[in-house]
Formats: sequence, C-alpha cells, structure tokens
Amino acid sequence: MSLSMYHASIPVFLRMLGNLAAILDKAEQHAHDHKIAAEVLLSARLAPDMYPLTRQVQIASDAVKGCAARLAGIEVPSFADTESSFAELQARIGKTCDFLRSVSPQQLDGSESRAVSLSFPGLELRFSGQDYLLNFVLPNFYFHLSITYAILRHNGVPLGKMDYLGHP
Repeated sequence: MSLSMYHASIPVFLRMLGNLAAILDKAEQHAHDHKIAAEVLLSARLAPDMYPLTRQVQIASDAVKGCAARLAGIEVPSFADTESSFAELQARIGKTCDFLRSVSPQQLDGSESRAVSLSFPGLELRFSGQDYLLNFVLPNFYFHLSITYAILRHNGVPLGKMDYLGHP
C-alpha cells in the first residue's frame, strides 16, 4: 500500500503539534521554577533578525492548517496572531489540532496533483499538492518547530531530542 496524502500529513502534524505542546509545558514550568517571567521566553529569539518564540509557534500552526485546507479544497481558517502567553499558545495549538482532526482522509487523498498557489509580496509560488506538502510545508513546519526548540534550549529549558521527537 502506498502512503496517502492524508497519512503523510495529518497524523504527522498532530503528533508534532502534541510534541510542541509538551515542549511549551516544560518551558512554562521551567520559567515558573526559576522565577523567569514567561515573557522572557515568549519573546526570545536566536538572532535579532529572526522571529521570537510566539511567532515561531504561530507560523507552525499556520503552515499545517493552511496545508490541510488547501489540499482539501476548503477555506483556510484564520487565527489572529495575538498570543502573548503560554496558555494562549496552547489554545492555538489546540484549535489547530481540532481543525486538522476535522479534515478526513477522503478530503486529502487524491490531492497529489491539486494545484496550490501561494502569494507573498513580490512572489508567487505554484506547486502540485504533493510537492507543496513534501517540499514546502513539511520543511517549513519542521523548521519552525526546531527553532522553537532551539530558542527554549538556548534559554536553559531542559529539553532533549526525545522531547522534540516524542514517544511513539
């Protein structure tokens, strides 16, 4: 049996968002235990020209909800990017997971050749559904998850590789 578009996306997204939620729980606990204001971690970044932690989580959420919607041929849900606490980031992850769970295998399977276009200022990208998922969304999603992990690890949160990968 070949790997379906559904199985290459939704279960992967849900698992990694669960890992992200657990990482954020550890970060919040670390801040509490070490009397670090949560805002210090939430606004942390690896370099001055990179987005802070809150934006990394928002972009990870946007990447997967956008992917699922575009591949399913439905409207992309819009979430305001107003999160400013660990609880609000967790709520966003929860809303993202709820949306992903609402997308059925039947909506995604067969979307390998669906035309997907993304517009950015001065740039338009065009993909087949399969190329969009495998060569744009997954690398982008993993990038923002990795940066979130790296920001927190750099700031002393006791995370290891298994926190990122999760447990099967």
